[in-house]
Amino acid sequence: MSRFSFLNTRILHRSLGAVLLALAICIPAYAAKDVVQFGSTIDVPAGDAIHDAVCFFCSVNVKGAVNGDIVVFFGSVRVDGQANHDVVNFFGDVTASNGSSIGHDMVNFFGGVHLGKNVTVGQDAVVMFGSMYADESATVEGSRVVEPGWIFWGPLLFLVIGIYVVVHEVRGYNRRRIMGGF
Repeated sequence: MSRFSFLNTRILHRSLGAVLLALAICIPAYAAKDVVQFGSTIDVPAGDAIHDAVCFFCSVNVKGAVNGDIVVFFGSVRVDGQANHDVVNFFGDVTASNGSSIGHDMVNFFGGVHLGKNVTVGQDAVVMFGSMYADESATVEGSRVVEPGWIFWGPLLFLVIGIYVVVHEVRGYNRRRIMGGF
């Protein structure tokens, strides 16, 4: 095998890898009415239905129906229709407009939740390290658990301040020690 054929094979493999990566990022994935997006909003228009919606760095807007789960990372979820199963959101907000419904659980980490008038959540509503506003007419059939953000951010802030003070004092001590030698 010559050196050039080895280089051509290597270039071919790298090019193929780059093309496959570009296709995986740029082309949305659909499987049995599932929608997966990276950086592009998923809109479900009124009268339309999909099964699952998974979104990374984008949002999901539901005016129709989502018969499976909605999972969003670093984006928001807005339900104006029906989410017939679970809604899970990390680092974003969940808004359920007046008269909408979430069939099973609604879980939110590091974000806010707003439930409008006559909204129903079929099972549990869990908000970790965020806030929740629910209208008086909103119904949560299961447990309602809200852990406010200060429970996470408060100790983290004290830890950061403690590290800053220790580093500042060690640098000051070293500076005084070095300058004392002159």
